[in-house]
Formats: sequence, C-alpha cells, structure tokens
Amino acid sequence: MPKVIYIAHDGARTELDIAEGENVMHGALYNGVEGIVGECGGALACATCHCYIDEAWTEKVGGPGSQAELDMLENTAAEVKPNSRLTCQIAVTPELDGLVVHMPEAQY
Repeated sequence: MPKVIYIAHDGARTELDIAEGENVMHGALYNGVEGIVGECGGALACATCHCYIDEAWTEKVGGPGSQAELDMLENTAAEVKPNSRLTCQIAVTPELDGLVVHMPEAQY
C-alpha cells in the first residue's frame, strides 16, 4: 500500500499505509490523525480537510482538480497557499507513495 505522511501544524509526523484508491482524507480519519476533520465526509462541501502539499510533491499531485474544489478552498479557516488542496480530492495511487501533506493550524 502507498504510504502517506501527515505533518501536523506542530510538526508531529504520522506515517500511514493507505489503500490504493482511497483518498488522503479518509486515510487520516480512519486512523485518527488529528488536524483533518472531514466534516462533510468527502462530499466537497466543507473545506475542513484542507492541507498543504509538501513542495516536493506539488507537481506530482497537481493543483485543485475542479472548479468546485477551488470554490471550496475559498472557505478554509487557514490561509490558502499555492499548494493548498482538499485531501478528500486526492486519491491515493502508487505514484503518490511517500506523499507528504502538512495540516494547517486550524480547520475552523
């Protein structure tokens, strides 16, 4: 299984093997990773799964995949940066093995 590395705002690091095809948000929620809330369950309706893609991964992950994700990013509690994404919109693939995501200070 591909590994995803979640970095909390305080620097705490959690490395998890996430099933291929699952999204990065569910990987965090199913494993109790704090910092990703996913209030809407991945329906692209809340922006509480906002993260910052590590600079080493931004090209491989790419930018927001839809206008809906761009619109939802306007509702984040933390600053939106060029590497901002919603983790519910990032599918885990073998190509993303080792992906590093940084959580913002707050989701609300």
